[in-house]
Amino acid sequence: MVYMLRCRDDSLYTGWTNDFPQRLAAHRSGRGGKYTRSRLPVEPAYLELAEDRSAALQREAAIKKLSPAEKRRLVSSSSNVLRDYLP
Repeated sequence: MVYMLRCRDDSLYTGWTNDFPQRLAAHRSGRGGKYTRSRLPVEPAYLELAEDRSAALQREAAIKKLSPAEKRRLVSSSSNVLRDYLP
């Protein structure tokens, strides 16, 4: 899975995981990454399924190259399956 988190400063952090709820909890507790640790609180903004780890890493790299406006459009797109994974 590839995900984006909206940080306190409204920036979008992009990462990948095979266990989104666990990774989200790590970010929220300040253990998820240096970038998000300094921008807490974070909220999930985007989730996209990937076939395997390799596909997730490739997609993460592609998303990181997008402009902030393109990332925000992606958050609003039909490829965002976040609503299916969070209550």
